Amino acid sequence: MGPHPYGWLILLHLVLFVFWLGGDLGVFYSSRFVIDPKLDPAARVTALNIMSGLDLAPKICLVLFLPSGVTLMATAPHGAELFGVGLFPGWSVAAIWVFSAIWLALTVIAHRTHGRVATVYRADLAIRGLVIAGMAGAGGYALIAAEPFGVTTNPKWLGAKILLYTAAIAAGLGIRITLRPFGAAFGELLTTGSSDRIEHTLRRSVDGCLPYVWTIWGSVLAAAALGVFKPGAQL
Repeated sequence: MGPHPYGWLILLHLVLFVFWLGGDLGVFYSSRFVIDPKLDPAARVTALNIMSGLDLAPKICLVLFLPSGVTLMATAPHGAELFGVGLFPGWSVAAIWVFSAIWLALTVIAHRTHGRVATVYRADLAIRGLVIAGMAGAGGYALIAAEPFGVTTNPKWLGAKILLYTAAIAAGLGIRITLRPFGAAFGELLTTGSSDRIEHTLRRSVDGCLPYVWTIWGSVLAAAALGVFKPGAQL
């Protein structure tokens, strides 16, 4: 008899965690070379290409965390019920995967086109805003309700984990906003050469993302710890 599907789902969740955090570390390391004024433009372009390539993995993992997490909750031994009905019946899990597939496609297209396709970029932003609102509500409810959705196992750890996921998505939006001046400044670097003004803009854009990067790292690590230890859970 083969492994239970729940075990494979946990493995998928762990793989997403590893690639998300590992990819983010690679992006951070390569960004140091992108803003290094001692390097010639060609070397900085190569570093930027490496950074962009690595950045796709965390973006994919962020999206897939949603359907994989919902599927885990749907198949958990102590699954949630609402009025005696499973909170995540098969059709709802399938719907979440379809929704996530659309979100993933938009994310990949927006990444590969560097946000230049306005309709795709806006649709991706709209979905992220919707997910942030929905996850914040669900996580907050699970954290403060005595028996959220009829669950009697004290799943406050799950509410906290959902809120940490929400924080990671919101931090990603913060990175996008902070990096807005970067593209024009880097293009100017390649056409007119380096200057104090250009280097200041590049460094300010990249270094301005650090608080958001640390938020993502802390959120992902803390969410992983909650998923492993489940503090307070009555299982």
